Amino acid sequence: METTSRKILFARSDIDKRVREMADQISRDYAGGELIMIGVLKGAFVFMADLMRALSVPCRTDFIRAASYGAGTESSGEIVITKDIELVIEGCDVLVVDDIVDTGLTLRHIVDSLRGRRPRSLRVCAFLDKRLRRRIPFEADYVGFSIDDGFVVGYGLDFGEQYRFLPDVYVIEAGILKGSEDNP
Repeated sequence: METTSRKILFARSDIDKRVREMADQISRDYAGGELIMIGVLKGAFVFMADLMRALSVPCRTDFIRAASYGAGTESSGEIVITKDIELVIEGCDVLVVDDIVDTGLTLRHIVDSLRGRRPRSLRVCAFLDKRLRRRIPFEADYVGFSIDDGFVVGYGLDFGEQYRFLPDVYVIEAGILKGSEDNP
């Protein structure tokens, strides 16, 4: 990725501020209790780590991974859990943490799967929300930033397992993505 092919969408300082604001709200909402945070791999791990460290309520963590098999960068709509959680969540307060709400298909599948395990409460926290791409209705309970359509990388978000290490979030121009026929 060349320097001229990307544009900062959210600087690290803005991300830090927003994560602290979200952590304060989540800490108020779960005051006096314990939270189980379930990160959606791989994209959410950076956001979840920062969010967890900013909380003032005790929490345990686990991870889940889902795949949407299809050609190119477009979802087939068929979701498969490829790594399940290990903690028992029955009767617990659960917060699913994801990097981005896009079509809503993957998060809906994950939430429905977890809801069947009878947690006391189940909410979703997303770093980014891309409403223009929804294929089904889905609303996260906590959202860091809403964005328009465009491909973003950095702060855990990747393209082809690259660029997760970037501390800021960048939008990449459609023609820049090597080997991409369609650009989510």
